[in-house]
Amino acid sequence: MKKQQVLETVHSFPEEINIESLIERLIFIEQIESAEKDIENGHVLTHEQVVESITKKWQE
Repeated sequence: MKKQQVLETVHSFPEEINIESLIERLIFIEQIESAEKDIENGHVLTHEQVVESITKKWQE
């Protein structure tokens, strides 16, 4: 995450902020960015692959 994005996030909050909410928002943004990078790099599963994986785990 770039410093500019952190600053924009801080500025989007009201004057009085809850630090936990700010941290949660920053973590959420970081997770979204990470997921977008995974998608760009082809690190994704099809719906069928997810269903198959879950089904195998349930059968154990």
